Amino acid sequence: MPSERHKGAAAEKLFVVSLGCPKNLVNTEMVTGAFLASGAALTLDPDEATCYFINTCAFLAAAREEAAEAVAEGCAWKERHPAGRLIVGGCLVAHPDSASWKERFPQVDLWAGPNELGKIAPQPECPSGVPVRFLLMRPHVAYLKIADGCDNCCAYCMIPKLRGRKRSRSIESCVAEARQLIEGSTKELILIAQDTTAFGEKGETLAQLLGELEKLKGDFRYRILYTHPAHYTPELIAALSRAKKFIPALDIPLQHISGHLLKAMNRHTTPREIKALIGKLRKSIPGLALRTTFITGFPGETEADFRELLDFTAEVRFERLGVFPFSPEPGTPAAEMKKQVPREVAERRAKELMRRQHIRTARRNRALLGTEMTVMLDSVCNGCAAARSDADAPEIDQLVFIPFKKKFRHRPGDRIAVRITSALPGGDLEAELT
Repeated sequence: MPSERHKGAAAEKLFVVSLGCPKNLVNTEMVTGAFLASGAALTLDPDEATCYFINTCAFLAAAREEAAEAVAEGCAWKERHPAGRLIVGGCLVAHPDSASWKERFPQVDLWAGPNELGKIAPQPECPSGVPVRFLLMRPHVAYLKIADGCDNCCAYCMIPKLRGRKRSRSIESCVAEARQLIEGSTKELILIAQDTTAFGEKGETLAQLLGELEKLKGDFRYRILYTHPAHYTPELIAALSRAKKFIPALDIPLQHISGHLLKAMNRHTTPREIKALIGKLRKSIPGLALRTTFITGFPGETEADFRELLDFTAEVRFERLGVFPFSPEPGTPAAEMKKQVPREVAERRAKELMRRQHIRTARRNRALLGTEMTVMLDSVCNGCAAARSDADAPEIDQLVFIPFKKKFRHRPGDRIAVRITSALPGGDLEAELT
C-alpha cells in the first residue's frame, strides 16, 4: 500500500531521465512503476511534470560529466517549476565525491543511491518478489536483472563501492518475473547483472535458472550479457549447449590477455583458462557469437603486452568487440599503481585495436553478401525497417536495415528471414525480405 507521504501523488506527473547501463534502466523502470502504481502519471514533456527524476551513472569520468549536464538541466527545470520535486538517483549519489555534487546542485530535493529506491517511491509488495516495473524499452525486448552488486573487486572498478556486494535474486523470483514479461509482449529476454555467471545464493546457479527458463511456454528467447570468464562451470556450459531458447551469443568482458595484467587487474583468471574457455564454448555451442571488451593502457601494459592482445584478437576473431582506454578512477587500486601509461598511449592502442576489428568486421560482412539469415525486427518507419542478427544486442551492436517500398507486413518483435544485399560503412548491413 502507498505510504501516507505518497498518497498525495495521485495528481503527480513524472518526467524521467535514465542514464548509464541496462542495470540502471531496470532501476528506472522500477521507480517509474512504483510512481504509476501509486496513482501518478508519466509525461514526456518536462514542463508538464511535477516530479523530475534523473537516474545517474558514475562508472567513468565521462559518465559523471553526462550526469552533471543532466542534473544541471533538472535544476533549470526546478527554477521554472519551484513547487516541483527534483530527484537525483543512481550511482552518482553513492560515489565518494557525492558531497561535492550535493553542494554544487542545492536545488535537488532528494538524493537516493542505487540501493535506495524506496526513498524515491515506496516499492509495492509483489508475490514471489517480482518488482513492479514500467518497461521503457521496445515492447518486445525486456531486461531481467537477476542480481545486483559485485564481489569481484577488479582493480580498476568502482562498482562494489557504488552498488554494494553481490546480491542474487532467487530462481523462483526470476522465473516469476520472466513468465510475467513473456505473457506480456516480450520476445527477447535479456539476463543482466554486474556478473551474471556469478548468479546464485544458497546453492542456486545460473545453470539451474536457465533450466527453469527453458520450461516456460511462449514465443520467446533469452540473451545473456555480462558473463565473467572466471565463473563459467562445466554445468553452465552443458546447460547452454542443450538450451533451445538461448540465443547463441555470449558477452564475456575479458579486459586483457596478458597474464601479469590480468593478475594486476584482479580478474581471477589466466590466459590459459580464458583460451580453454573460448575453445569449450565454441565447440559446445554451434554458431556461437562472442562479444568482448578490452582495456588498453592499464598500468604496466607494455608494447609487448599490447602486441599479445592484438595477436589474441586476430586468432579468436571475436564477432563483436569493444575497447576502452584505461581511465584511473580515484579510490580504486589501479589509480594508485605504479607504471601508469600515458593517456595518449592508451588511446592510440585502443584505436589500433578497433581499427583491426573494423577490418575483420568488414571482411566478415562482405562474406555475408547474398546469404540468408533470420533477424529480430526492432522498428519499422519511413520506408525502412531495422533488425538485429543473433550476434547483436539491442542498443549496443550493429543493425540490419531492410528498405521497402510496398506495405511492410511484419511488426517489431517478429523474427524474419532476409537476404543480405549490402555491407554498409560502420558495420551495419542492408537486406531484403526473402
